[in-house]
Amino acid sequence: MAALPTPADPLSPIYDEALSASVFVASRLRARNEVSSAFFPRQCDLLAAACHEMARRFRSGGRLFAFGRDHHATDAQQVAVQYVQPLVDSRPPLPAFDLSLGFVHRVSAVLRPDDVVMGFTPPAGDPLIAAVLNRANFSGAQTLALTGTHGSYATAAPSSDPYLHQEILEVLHHTLCETVHHFLDGPVPHEDDGDRDGEAYEATAAGLDDHGSDDYGSDLLDRVSSSILARARQAERLREQVARESAEAIATVAEAIRQRISGGGRILLFGNGGSATDANDWALDCSLPLKDFPPLPALSLAAESSTAPTPTSAIPLAANGNPGFVHQLASFGRPEDVAVAISTTRKAGEMVRPLERSRQMGMLNVALLGHDGGDVVRHGLADHPLVVHSEEVPRIQEVHASIYHTILEVIAEG
Repeated sequence: MAALPTPADPLSPIYDEALSASVFVASRLRARNEVSSAFFPRQCDLLAAACHEMARRFRSGGRLFAFGRDHHATDAQQVAVQYVQPLVDSRPPLPAFDLSLGFVHRVSAVLRPDDVVMGFTPPAGDPLIAAVLNRANFSGAQTLALTGTHGSYATAAPSSDPYLHQEILEVLHHTLCETVHHFLDGPVPHEDDGDRDGEAYEATAAGLDDHGSDDYGSDLLDRVSSSILARARQAERLREQVARESAEAIATVAEAIRQRISGGGRILLFGNGGSATDANDWALDCSLPLKDFPPLPALSLAAESSTAPTPTSAIPLAANGNPGFVHQLASFGRPEDVAVAISTTRKAGEMVRPLERSRQMGMLNVALLGHDGGDVVRHGLADHPLVVHSEEVPRIQEVHASIYHTILEVIAEG
């Protein structure tokens, strides 16, 4: 795959190759939407009921434990982040923990009957994950098998494609986290197919009469179900927008990364909070491919908890008051490397100093951003900024995952 040409020579062979790459990107993004639009209408009623039960258990002192192996351990990390660090300041944190490391014994050691247990598997399933979920269910816990055949809530794999599978599960567990607060905090929003973001959702008088009440009817569950489906449709609309507006830019990023790797470079990824889990997942997808792709040299700086913010921390400073990623890049990066910053925050200010440092070192700067790109775009710190234009963090993260998985597919195709 060649670099994109200037529009002055639209009939050149280079143009044709670049065009085919952008068409491939758009088709892969739209393939996600086909899976999503088939999956969520079948699941939203079941998810609404599962969400109400989760809320009941949280009110009773229950906790949420999530776990998975390899790539799916990053899904469990993201679950812990989103419950412990609510995206809306008025909402209290909920007790959630990633037990992926040593989950077989740790789940048994900490489990109480009021707890919720969420297990992530690849499309073909994982007998060990299933066995731990079954044991937790026998102990009285609510179990969510993502995926599986047995559990308080269980779903078959939404796709046999491991990337699409993981992305759809991300939308699923995001919507559970967002919706559980409707049962805990008050009115359930009325949502339609329009473009609405975050707190702009319209609350209706059909919510809970009593905060935390277990007395609910079919109308309330219908509204929660509609809310879940509306959030999935938001992600679909954003993917379509990216397919229309950013397919060429994504193809260009893939080619730029491929060229750096061909020259001996590595991919160094970093982000805070939920974006740290994306950095971890992208690095695993590169070095431990889920498909028949050649492994790519990639490391997540966010995974090194002794020298950088941990995946469950949104605080971008190291103990000495300097951004931890700056020190990692200074000590580990090389001019031929690619620095990939991931942020969903409005200003993305926590990425400024690391990207300034990587640019000083001659690295290629790539950024996955939300909102309008924030300070990274305003200061021109990314050679290749990819922006998901949304105000809602979960939707930004979901489309970020679709973008970086598609970048890997383009590199492999090239």
